[in-house]
Amino acid sequence: MKNSTQKKGGLPKLYCNLFGHSYEVTKQVTYHVKEYKCKHCNRELTTYSNGHLIELTPKFKEINSILNRIHSSKQARLKSRAYSEPSFH
Repeated sequence: MKNSTQKKGGLPKLYCNLFGHSYEVTKQVTYHVKEYKCKHCNRELTTYSNGHLIELTPKFKEINSILNRIHSSKQARLKSRAYSEPSFH
């Protein structure tokens, strides 16, 4: 009798093992930090501090979320400052 709790989706992993992953950007956290996801096997990666890709763990998801919030507020603050300051041309 076969066990019904076998893992499904072995074909996408096999595809990635043979041909490599096909990553696409799923979220741009900052200009330099992005989150990636493989189209075939749904493996998620993020950019580490040294620029290399690393597995996207819950800890890195939280770090990226905080980093995104800081980056967005800084961009909004810079944008509002640019509109409020008079230019002397």
